[in-house]
Amino acid sequence: MTMLGLSLAYLRRRPLTTVLNLLLLALGVGVIAFLLLLERGLENRLSRDVAGIDMVVGAKGSPLQLVLSAVMQVDVPTGNIPLSALAELRRNPMVRQAVPVAMGDSFGSFRILGTEPDYIAHYGGRLTRGRMFVAPMEAVLGAEAASASRLEPGDALVGSHGLTAGGEAHAGMPYKVVGILAPTGTVLDRLVLTPVASVWAVHEHHHHHDDEADEDHDHHDHETGADQGHGHDAAGEEGEHREVTAILVRYAAPLAAARLPREINRETEMQAASPAAEMLRLRALLGVGLDAMRLLGLVLVLAAGLSTFVALANALQERRHDLAIMRALGAGRLRVMAQILTEALLVATGGMLLGVALAHAAIALLSVLSARARDLGLSAGYVVAGEAWLLLLALLVALLAAALPSIQAYRTDVSRLLAKG
Repeated sequence: MTMLGLSLAYLRRRPLTTVLNLLLLALGVGVIAFLLLLERGLENRLSRDVAGIDMVVGAKGSPLQLVLSAVMQVDVPTGNIPLSALAELRRNPMVRQAVPVAMGDSFGSFRILGTEPDYIAHYGGRLTRGRMFVAPMEAVLGAEAASASRLEPGDALVGSHGLTAGGEAHAGMPYKVVGILAPTGTVLDRLVLTPVASVWAVHEHHHHHDDEADEDHDHHDHETGADQGHGHDAAGEEGEHREVTAILVRYAAPLAAARLPREINRETEMQAASPAAEMLRLRALLGVGLDAMRLLGLVLVLAAGLSTFVALANALQERRHDLAIMRALGAGRLRVMAQILTEALLVATGGMLLGVALAHAAIALLSVLSARARDLGLSAGYVVAGEAWLLLLALLVALLAAALPSIQAYRTDVSRLLAKG
């Protein structure tokens, strides 16, 4: 029998111990691998979504909330700002580009975003079918939104009130799908994109319908103001009453980073937030929890190593006579020592592979069950370089666990052991 076959035979003789060691090691490796995949997905999502956006201008509130809602589309807006701010920013010589975003409705689990074609161009959006929107109530679907809805150019799409599924449907104001975008790996994939004027039109229609059903106009005015606080545009007929949710800005010169945000925060009722700075803050907030989970994974790996050591030490005592016979039949000391090490390495390799498989399966399941996980860019398809280091960690723990038992097997006095029977 080969060394590998003999090692497998010995492991099968102790199925409960072998399975326990495999599971302990797999859980430890799985926790660490899951965190690596989580970090990789978040890092990729953050870097892709905020790339090229120097500043976000929005309503006063949390800067992090503003960036998460306006750039990454994973939070509720801080409010609305006047449309006139867009013209002012575009006149500013320190601004190269200013792109408005208006939100407030959704289509299933996907947000409907009012914007301009420049927004799509910023993320490298490319049409695979149909054309770009040119008029109100026309919509272009991101790749994931199109795949999930199975809509095609020419189909109708009905949005719902609010940023989550289950809101009141705007059945009287359907969108016409005119284009489908290719996958970009950015926030663009998870959006339904339409002109800003579409958002205004939908909510003007919504408020007008409320007027017909409600004779109390004062009460209607109160509802409109509350609606604005939830990220919807004002329904005024005049252009100066128009609002957008936020404005995404690119600087024309490095000096703008030092002056423009400070001017906006100090001299206006709006706030300016730096996506890069807020992403650093988000990473710092997440870092503590991720470090704690990594420590838990490492403890489980070490516990598996300790359990493997105990199992090998006990097995060595049970198999001393077998090892002595192997030596008597011609097996050298190194062969016997290698036999113990092989068992430990088999457990380590099996546990590592099982742990990585569990981590990828957990990410895949999370992506299927949670729309928020998909929004954060989690994907089981990633292969992280750190997973190779996990194999080395598992092998190192196994070698340490097998070191003492294998040395004892190497030093076994065959003649004295056989004489004892």
